[in-house]
Amino acid sequence: MKRKLIAAIGIAGMMVSIAACGGDSDDDGKKAGADGYAGETLTVWVMDGSSPDDWQADLAKEFEAKTKAKVKFEIQKWNGIQQKLTTALSEENPPDVFEIGNTQTPAYAKTGGLADLSDLKGEIGTDWSESLNKSAVFDGKQYAAPWFVVNRVVVYNKKIWADAGIKELPKTRDEFYNDLKTIGEKTDAEPIYLPGQNWYHFVGLVIGEGGELVKKDGDKYVSNLSDPKVAAATETYKKFQALSKAPKDKDEATPQQGEIFAKGKTGSFIGMGWEGATAIATNPAIEKDLGYFTIPGPTADKPEGVFLGGSNLAVAAGSKKQELAKEFLKIALSDKFEGALAKANGVIPNKEALQSNLKGNAAAEAAAPASGTGDTTPLIPEWAAVENDPNPIKTYLTAVMKGKSPAEVAKQVEGEFNKRLAQQQ
Repeated sequence: MKRKLIAAIGIAGMMVSIAACGGDSDDDGKKAGADGYAGETLTVWVMDGSSPDDWQADLAKEFEAKTKAKVKFEIQKWNGIQQKLTTALSEENPPDVFEIGNTQTPAYAKTGGLADLSDLKGEIGTDWSESLNKSAVFDGKQYAAPWFVVNRVVVYNKKIWADAGIKELPKTRDEFYNDLKTIGEKTDAEPIYLPGQNWYHFVGLVIGEGGELVKKDGDKYVSNLSDPKVAAATETYKKFQALSKAPKDKDEATPQQGEIFAKGKTGSFIGMGWEGATAIATNPAIEKDLGYFTIPGPTADKPEGVFLGGSNLAVAAGSKKQELAKEFLKIALSDKFEGALAKANGVIPNKEALQSNLKGNAAAEAAAPASGTGDTTPLIPEWAAVENDPNPIKTYLTAVMKGKSPAEVAKQVEGEFNKRLAQQQ
């Protein structure tokens, strides 16, 4: 599933009131009676493609049986969702429950748009994966619930690897690099398609090094690109990128790397599972040769760091149906429905115990091992402005790929990086 991070939002003058926590209650705060919430309708916004129609239908049926209330799913598009959700949360009747990008969550929490779900976390979320739940917490409070994530894997051409005489998949970063060199030496194929600006993979490498892209300077955040750990990640990226013919000043979508791979002349690329489907759609004959494996890390016991992109579910602080919304989340986030979503969409569920639902989905099975140690971009509201075009991290990567040192380029882009971090949220 392809996602783009959304710019930080500001909800000026929004006056919201979080309904008191406690027992089941209706709009007037009264206890739900024998008829539950009969007559009520809960409005839920989900993004296009996030949940199958039959998943929604089954959930609505179970929700109505438990609460006597109905649920109305409204499908939203990622394009323009920032302004639409910002506006909706400032109005009198916002959506009660909504899907929100995991890296968007801090910005909305900071503005007061999200209800505190700490009580729900204690009730149903004690075994949520820490790597997924991290993005749902802001200032020590639970402002959303982790729903799912996806991450990058190695998509490879089995025939090319076999032609190179490679009999086992690599378990370490060095083995991966050596296998790619072998492909370059023994076949006519490009070992790996890795454009200079695949910055989400770069973020993963930084995570793998234990580095951070920003640091605190007094009461503000500033660039941390000059950190040795970031430099080490950059050198790893450059080492692999040198084996590629991909442009140094383009990202993985310009052109779509799945379409490049579909030509059958590329040994591998770093991408999302859906990009394998792009290759198949471009050239159905490639399907028989297409495979996936986890991006190898420095040692065999730990995969490479990866960026975890995904979604949380949140309750609007201005919703008049707080308790009913929590009843919905209890069902939607249950093992039954989390497992069904993972199986249907091949996404990583919010509990490691539910990853068995990924069996049979090769791309998802390859992605799962790295999800436990993966992470996101900095979970601060100030981050979103960094990603606006022209993204200074892309500028940094291209300059290094073209020969400049990481330290030199870090200083060159620092001013723009810090300017964006200082923008008012």
